[in-house]
Amino acid sequence: MLKIGHEVVRPGKNVGDSPVTIPVPEELETVPGIPKIQREVDWYAREYPVETMNITERASRDWANAIRDQHVEMREIRKEHDKLNRSLIMGARLTGDLEPTAEPTGEDVSELIKAKARELGYVEVGFTAYDTHYTYQSKKDWVKFPHVICLAYEQDFEPTQTIPSVDAEIVHSSTYRTEGAAGLELGNYVRSLGYRAQVHSPNDNTGPYIPMFVAAGLGQLGACGYLLTPHVGSRCRIMMITTDANITYDQPVDYGIHAFCQVCQVCVNRCPGRALMRDKIWWRGIEKNKLYFKRCRPVMARYLGCGICMKVCPIQKYGLQNVMEHYAETGQVLGKGTHDLEGYSLEGKGYFGPGEMPVFDAGFFSMPQGDTEEWAFQQFKDKANANGGNITDEMLEEFRAEVARGLTQSRDNMGMMEEEDYI
Repeated sequence: MLKIGHEVVRPGKNVGDSPVTIPVPEELETVPGIPKIQREVDWYAREYPVETMNITERASRDWANAIRDQHVEMREIRKEHDKLNRSLIMGARLTGDLEPTAEPTGEDVSELIKAKARELGYVEVGFTAYDTHYTYQSKKDWVKFPHVICLAYEQDFEPTQTIPSVDAEIVHSSTYRTEGAAGLELGNYVRSLGYRAQVHSPNDNTGPYIPMFVAAGLGQLGACGYLLTPHVGSRCRIMMITTDANITYDQPVDYGIHAFCQVCQVCVNRCPGRALMRDKIWWRGIEKNKLYFKRCRPVMARYLGCGICMKVCPIQKYGLQNVMEHYAETGQVLGKGTHDLEGYSLEGKGYFGPGEMPVFDAGFFSMPQGDTEEWAFQQFKDKANANGGNITDEMLEEFRAEVARGLTQSRDNMGMMEEEDYI
C-alpha cells in the first residue's frame, strides 16, 4: 500500500449522491492545478495571442470535413448538428446584453448557482476569474463580465466506449447541444437572482477553457490534452458562463493527475497517429504533454472523429476514485494492458489490442496547412511553378475566389467543434 499524501473530497457524481473521497498517493503529488510560469504565460499572451483553430487551421478543417462528408452517415450527422445547434449559438450570443429580471439580495449566490447547475445535469461546476490570457483574438471584445461559471456535462458512457464510431459521434454532438440548452437556462436563472449572465456556447468558444476549469478545481490537464475531471475524466463537454454575480471562487486542486499521466501513458501508447508526446514540455508557459496536431487531424478526418485517447483513458472508463484507490493499493494503473481498456477498431483496418498499432503510408499525414488564404496562396504558387512560372487569368481568378471564401468563413465560425488540445 502506497503512502497517501492527501485526500480530495468532491460532491457525488449525481444530485443526491454521497461525496466521494479520492486518495492521492504521495508519489503522485505535484501542485494544485497545472505547473506554469506566469511570466511566460503573460509574454505569450501579449506577443502571440491565441486564436481559434477554426481560423488558423481552417484549410485542414475544410479538408477534413470534405473527407468526413464522403461518409454518408457522418455527413448527415454534421448537417443535423449544425442545423439544430445554430439557434442555441445565436441565443447565447445575445445573452451578454440581457438585463437581470430581479433585484439582487446582496447575498453570496454561489451555492444557489451550483445547485441549479447540478439540477440541470452538469456533472461539475465551479467558479473562478475570467482569464483574459485565453481569449481568442477574434473574440477579444465580446466577453463582458469578470467571473466565470465553469460547467462540465457528462457524455453518455456506452456510446463513448464504441469510439471511433457513428454512435460516438452522435452522442458527441448531442451532448454539446444538450449542455448548450442547459446553459441558456442557467443563464436565465442567474438573471433571476439579479445578475447578468453571458452564455459562452460550447460550439462558439471564446477561448481555450481548460486553464479556467483547472483554476476552478474541476480537474487537471491530462496527457491527452483534455481536461480530466474526477468522475468522468475526459468524457464530458465543457462550457462557460461569465457573470457579475456575487460568488466565491473555488481553488485549484492537486488530484494527482499531472504525475499519474506520466506513469499511465495509455493514451500516448495507443494513439493511432502517434500524435501525443511521451515527455512533458513547456508550451506557452504551461508544462504539458503537447499534442502533435499534424498527426492528429488526418486520423480524426478519416476515422469517424477518432477520440481513441478519450476511450482508452482509465479515468474516463473507471473514474478517478477507483483509479487512485487501485494505484494506491497495487502501484499499477487500473486496466492498463487489457483489452477492456486498450482495445479499439478502425474502419477498414481491423481490431488492435494492447501493443498492436495500425500502420499508415507516408502520404496519409499530408494535409493543407494554415488558414484558407495561406493555403490558397500555396496552391497558387505550386500551379504557377508547374506552369513554368507563367500565371494565367484562370489561376488568378481561382486564387481570388479562394481568398474571398476564406474571408467569409472567418466571419462566421459557428457550429464548428474545436479539438480539445486547448493550451
